[in-house]
Amino acid sequence: MDFYFTEEQRLIQDTYRKFREKELTPQYVRWIDENCDYLPEDMLQKLAELGTMGITIPREYGGLGLGMTEFCIITEELSTANPAVAMCALIGLSFGATPIMGIGNQEQKRKHLPRIAEGKEKWALCMTEPGGGTDILGAITTSAAKDADSYVVNGTKMWITGAHKADYLMTLVITDKTVDRKKGLSALIIDAKSEGITIRPIRKLGIHGCGVNEVHFEDVRVPAENLLGEENRGWYQLLGTLNPERISTSLFSLGIARAAFNYALQYSKERRAFGKTIGSFQILQHYLADIAIEIENARNLIYKCAWLCDTGQKYDVEVAMAKIVACRASELAALHGMEILGGYGFAMEYDMQRYFRDYKQMKFSPISDEMARNYIAEVGFGLPRSF
Repeated sequence: MDFYFTEEQRLIQDTYRKFREKELTPQYVRWIDENCDYLPEDMLQKLAELGTMGITIPREYGGLGLGMTEFCIITEELSTANPAVAMCALIGLSFGATPIMGIGNQEQKRKHLPRIAEGKEKWALCMTEPGGGTDILGAITTSAAKDADSYVVNGTKMWITGAHKADYLMTLVITDKTVDRKKGLSALIIDAKSEGITIRPIRKLGIHGCGVNEVHFEDVRVPAENLLGEENRGWYQLLGTLNPERISTSLFSLGIARAAFNYALQYSKERRAFGKTIGSFQILQHYLADIAIEIENARNLIYKCAWLCDTGQKYDVEVAMAKIVACRASELAALHGMEILGGYGFAMEYDMQRYFRDYKQMKFSPISDEMARNYIAEVGFGLPRSF
């Protein structure tokens, strides 16, 4: 069993680590958190020049044609600077390019994939609604009625990441109300500038640099050719392309955990109490060791998922595990980090409070840890559905 990266992968890691250290400095990240609801265009352009937005897009469509392992290497480095950076840089790849590569037709691929790879198209995924997030099937009311060569969309989506900056909205809608819900859903590519769309930003506690929104559709006309995949097969087809999202979520948590750990470790080497550095105290050494253990567990499980993906194997259960383990690492790093810094951890001028705010979003997004455990038990162990 070989845990080493290839020479090319090490070069990618080194390139993005140097980029993070030079461009995504602590001062810049603090500024993003305090002033932005999306990564500024100049930084997005720098990331686009590295090929970030087209990591896994085939070369024939202008991407780098790399695999999930390379995606993880890049996302981990960006997330260690700040998860908002990774979210904004990769949302088009995750929510636009990946579904289109999986179930889109050739015209859709030719139209969108090169522009996503160049960083010229921004995307958002509109699935969750005001009545429910994890329970999409029970909560969804947004519908699309066929009218000649168009669909007319009405409804509201909630907690939609990046919709306020998106050019296109990948939207799950009801297209057949007469059948079991999962058999009557379709995915539509909707121009975010279409008449009848209202987008309202929602203020949130953490990850300020990548905002979320309420998106309201009122008689929005969508050309029939913007149907992604087959009509009424959207639930099965779209979900089948979204496993990489769980990997991304795990990496966001891993990045938070790494950053919080490094911050706490450095502080423990500098802060003095009772005549010596606080890193000399056994309890704080144990805190740091426990965090490091969880980080290592998370990274190993995430990269196992990447290997399974790259070798064409199923990894849906493993990635649910990775989501939980990485969340646990970020939670432990933030909680112990706050305790290691004491009063300074509670001060806004110190970064630990940001890690504490940011990790919480990953506990319930895109699904809660509890629902991930349910999935592991049901799909992984064959146990009865518990909800």
